[in-house]
Amino acid sequence: MRERTPTLDPGNWADLRAQGHRMLDDMFDHLEHVRERPVWQPIPANVRNGMRETSPHNALPLENVYADFQRSILPYATGNTHPGFMGWVHGGGTAVGMLAEMLAAGLNANLGGRDHMPIEVERQIAQWAREWFGFPEGASGIFVTGTSMANLMAVLIARAEILGERVRGGGLVESGIRLRAYAAKSVHGCVARAMDFAGIGSDALRLVPTDTLHRMDVAALDAMITEDRKAGYLPFLVVGTAGAVDTGAIDNLAVLARIARKEQLWFHVDGAFGALLAWSEQLRPRLAGIERADSIGFDFHKWGQVPYDAGFLLVRDGEKHRATFASPAAYLRRETRGLAAGSPWPCDFGPDLSRGFRALKTWFTIKAYGTAQLGRMIEQSCALARKLEARVRAEPSLELLAPVQLNIVCFRYRCGDADRINAEIVADLHEQGRVAPSTTTIDGKLAIRAAFVNHRTQPSDVDALVAGVLAAGHANTNRAAA
Repeated sequence: MRERTPTLDPGNWADLRAQGHRMLDDMFDHLEHVRERPVWQPIPANVRNGMRETSPHNALPLENVYADFQRSILPYATGNTHPGFMGWVHGGGTAVGMLAEMLAAGLNANLGGRDHMPIEVERQIAQWAREWFGFPEGASGIFVTGTSMANLMAVLIARAEILGERVRGGGLVESGIRLRAYAAKSVHGCVARAMDFAGIGSDALRLVPTDTLHRMDVAALDAMITEDRKAGYLPFLVVGTAGAVDTGAIDNLAVLARIARKEQLWFHVDGAFGALLAWSEQLRPRLAGIERADSIGFDFHKWGQVPYDAGFLLVRDGEKHRATFASPAAYLRRETRGLAAGSPWPCDFGPDLSRGFRALKTWFTIKAYGTAQLGRMIEQSCALARKLEARVRAEPSLELLAPVQLNIVCFRYRCGDADRINAEIVADLHEQGRVAPSTTTIDGKLAIRAAFVNHRTQPSDVDALVAGVLAAGHANTNRAAA
């Protein structure tokens, strides 16, 4: 009899299959009935403390582990699958994407390199992205965790473009050059972090004033570039925003593209959620000029409704992209045949050698729904924002704090000590579990921020938000006056 070595496969596949079907059905039920549960609820102390236990030495039955998940994890998640989640720009995910994630886990493919079909799936999505944004055939694309990583990679590519590939070895000290980058003051904070991580320094990012629509003031940008050149700095990058995190504003991308070309700057677009307006016939014109960008970062896990995480970086010149990250190594030798063929590999276009199969859930989502239907979901999000805007304007107790341009509405309850009271209103709404907006600051005022991204959100959820804000505002102002 042949000796068998230990394995982690089940001793009884039938038992595992039955348990797996129960888990799958439970998650379908979770999504089907998501509206019946709170958006979010506080984590009880005993549940939180349960996650402080020591590492298990001995095995537990799978059904026991799953029961722990059901009891301690599932009820206390972020809540972004719920239609009442409006606080941050999080997609709602889909059952299709969940199934695709399961298939990807079953394959357990490493998309760092080698010649296998999962990489071709990622390459197909890069081809689709070229079509959506009007990029040339030589453009490259790669999946990343999210636009924060895509923005960092774009800064590194722009750095190499201005200083040459020698910066990879000699660094910034050897170059002796003081770089400058530019973005609107409303830009996402990850861009300053990218400058920090790239060794350039966050202080090298100049924040340009914005206009009344919270878009970059292009005249101010021109003046800053001229001023910096005279002071001995080398401008190298301008970051345009397609969907500002606070207000949904879109910079004038066509004008930024023209300035970037004139000044010989790398033009990157942070399109974390707004870039996928390209899927909407109605809203696509808002992106005019994005087709002239040198690179675009965006997330499929926001308006694309793909389960987390699925960010993407698209670069106009694929060779410049590859030259920034490729690092040949003997143990990653490329061949012309066999499993080690298929060069260039994805690891030549980014920092990760080990990469999951993010492309599959994205591929499934796009194939199963089509960009036309996904685009209509984006339009629906913006229609909900317009409905909330109208409700705010009609309520004397509420005030709008920023123009509504896409899917984000910033408003607040009118009262004395408004910043404190509005913060209390939002916390109350979270704990009530019906709706969950967030807060931000607009022109020095704390705002209630409602971001409509989830495809499950309905007009009734907008009404529930307004009713909740009014009730909580009234209760909090009464308590303050008592």
